[in-house]
Amino acid sequence: MRIVYDSFEGRYSDNARALYEHWSHASPGDEHIWRCDPRHAGSFPAAVTTVPVTGPETRAALESADLVVANTHLELDWEKKPGAVYLQTWHGTPLKRIHNDVLWAPEGKLAELDRDVARWDYLLSPNAESTPRLRDAFGFTGEILEVGYPRNDVLSAPDADAVRARVRASLGLSDDVTAVLYTPTWRDDEFYADGTPNVELALDVDDFLATLGPGYALLPRLHYKVTHRAEPMNRAGVVDVSRYPDVHELYLAADVMITDYSSTMFDFAITGKPLLFFAYDLDSYRDSLRGFYFDLEPLAPGPVLRTSPEVVAALGDLDGLGRRYQGPYAEFRRLFTHREDGHAADRLQWLYDKVSRQPQMS
Repeated sequence: MRIVYDSFEGRYSDNARALYEHWSHASPGDEHIWRCDPRHAGSFPAAVTTVPVTGPETRAALESADLVVANTHLELDWEKKPGAVYLQTWHGTPLKRIHNDVLWAPEGKLAELDRDVARWDYLLSPNAESTPRLRDAFGFTGEILEVGYPRNDVLSAPDADAVRARVRASLGLSDDVTAVLYTPTWRDDEFYADGTPNVELALDVDDFLATLGPGYALLPRLHYKVTHRAEPMNRAGVVDVSRYPDVHELYLAADVMITDYSSTMFDFAITGKPLLFFAYDLDSYRDSLRGFYFDLEPLAPGPVLRTSPEVVAALGDLDGLGRRYQGPYAEFRRLFTHREDGHAADRLQWLYDKVSRQPQMS
């Protein structure tokens, strides 16, 4: 059996990685192929078979695959072979409106993406809140598998503490440093702006470093769509993790997370660690740029802050923040992490077995 994987247009990460590692261990005789962006080639294990993200090799791999696993749209011209199965895992619980529900998109973009949606056979959902939103947003009529996200299994794994220690050591973080993971999402208008301008952090890094001192380290991680639009930000007190292979290991390494409207909030909540929301453009993002499925402020498991100084001040009182948001945090986890028990990949083994039993067509 041939399985082709894609994560974020050529990275070794996310749900696809978790499923690959689960399935390839259980069925080492099958052929596993990954789309690989050369800018992220170093994150792929040496034994992994890869093809370039675009070109005839990728098209041939996809068109000969018995099972395709992707975590976002495959924006390529290819034809799924008869009998093949396409599992779309998607890549997050939606707070932001997606696909047909967005407030704005470039002309013709949604129709282009719909061509890929038409190929999907199964769509993953991480929780009951997401299932109807994903179905409606994509106009998907196939089967939705509400099993949780395989990528989050690591957060509940027996070796989670060992992974934390390994990742922190690789980033040069000592045990006494509070690691602050910062995961801003992308802005549609910024991404599609003429001239592809560089993306700048909204957080005031100089103030962060001066106010909080050497006991804190900032770990910025830009959204995959704009990673290539920013220079690496490594300096004393800052470790740029935008190109770190998998953000879920960073959740274990971090002690607190700052985000805005990114779906990373839902995954990070599994850890129970503090969450802060730097929503400097909340009104425009919510009301005119993208739109939300629910009101962030009353549901947020942490403070929703409008200015960088407010964020820095909140980071200086994490214990107090935890006490103040204990109730909202518990409700947030009840709504959005109820399927995240460390066994999502196990719950998808039946799909792999089903495809492997089908007659393989060349």
